[in-house]
Amino acid sequence: MKLAFFLIAAVMVAVAAAVVILPLLRHGRRLGRPRAIFVLALGALLVIPLGSLLLYRLVGTPSTLDGVPRQPPAMNVQQALAELHDHLAQHPDDLQGWLLLAQSDTAMQQPAAARDAYEHALKLAPDNTEAMVGWAEADATQQPNHVIGERGRALLLQAVTREPDNQRGLWLLGISQFQQDRYADAAASWRKLQPLLEPGSTVAQAVAQQIALADQRSGAAPASAASSLPAAAASASSPPADAHAGPALQVQISLAPALKAKLSAGDTLFVYARAPSGPPMPLAVAKLDAQALPASVTLTDAMAMTPQRRLSSVPQAFVGARISHSGQAIAQAGDLEGDAGVVPVDGKQPVSIVIDRVH
Repeated sequence: MKLAFFLIAAVMVAVAAAVVILPLLRHGRRLGRPRAIFVLALGALLVIPLGSLLLYRLVGTPSTLDGVPRQPPAMNVQQALAELHDHLAQHPDDLQGWLLLAQSDTAMQQPAAARDAYEHALKLAPDNTEAMVGWAEADATQQPNHVIGERGRALLLQAVTREPDNQRGLWLLGISQFQQDRYADAAASWRKLQPLLEPGSTVAQAVAQQIALADQRSGAAPASAASSLPAAAASASSPPADAHAGPALQVQISLAPALKAKLSAGDTLFVYARAPSGPPMPLAVAKLDAQALPASVTLTDAMAMTPQRRLSSVPQAFVGARISHSGQAIAQAGDLEGDAGVVPVDGKQPVSIVIDRVH
C-alpha cells in the first residue's frame, strides 16, 4: 500500500513538472537556446519527483515527530497553585513567589493563607509595601467586623510613609482611623487618595462620600467602631483597585429549579471569567455561599489571580459559574455548572447565568 502511494505520488509530481517544463523546452528550441538548458530541464523532471519522495519520507512521515516535544496540556488553577507551593518549598527565599501566592490566595478568598504568604514576604523584605498592605488587608478580613488591628495599622502607616501614593494603603489606613473614631484623620487620609483617582469614576465618587461622612462624624460624639462603620468602609477587603477601575462585569446567577434539590448546605459558588483561549487560570474569580442564590456579583481587575492576567487584558471573556460540593476550585464530578459564553468585558448590561447542568 505504501509503495503504491509512493509510485502514484511520483507520477503526479512528474506530470505536474512536465506540464510546466515541456512547454518551456519547446519554446526554447524555437528560440535556439543551448542544448545544456534542455539537459538541465530533463534532469529536473527526474530530480523533482525523487526529491519530493525523499522530503516526504523525512518530513511527511508522522514517526519523524517522535523526537519533537509535545505541548504540555493546559494547567488548571489547583495544579498551578500546587506547583507554586512546591517551588516555594524548594526556594523559600523567592520574594516574588510568595507575593504571587498571597495574591492568588486573596483572589480565592483564603485570607488566612494569604496572610501567611505575606508574612513570609515580609521576613524576606521588611520594607516591601505590597506585603505590608496585603498583610493588613488579609488580617482584617478574618477579624469580626473587619477591624484592622494594631499591627495592621502600623504596617499601613509604614507603607504610606514609604510610598505616599499607595492607593490601597491610604484607603485601608482611612478605614482603620474611622474604626477608631478618628474621623478627621480618616478624612485626611482619604483626601490624599482623591488626587490619585480618575475624576468622576465610581471609585472617586465612593471616596468622596466617605470623606463627607467622616467630616460629618468629626463634629459629632464618637460612636463605637463596629456600629459606626459606613457601608462602603465596613469591609477592608474592598478598597479601590487602582486609579482606573477598569472593567466591571456584572453577573447575575440563578439556579435552575430542576437542580435545587441537589444544592446542599456548605456548597460553594464560584463565579469566574477566563480568556476564551489560552491558560485556564481565571482572569477574575469570586467565591460566595451557594445558599445565597440567586446572587449578583461584579467581576473586576481586583479579583485577578495574578496582576499580569486581568479582565482588562482581554477584550472578551468566557463567564461561568459553578457550585462546588467540595469547596475546591477545580471542577469535580457532581458539581453544578452554567455559563454565559463569551461576552465583552466592557459590556454595560448585566450578564445572566443559569446553573442548569451537572458536571
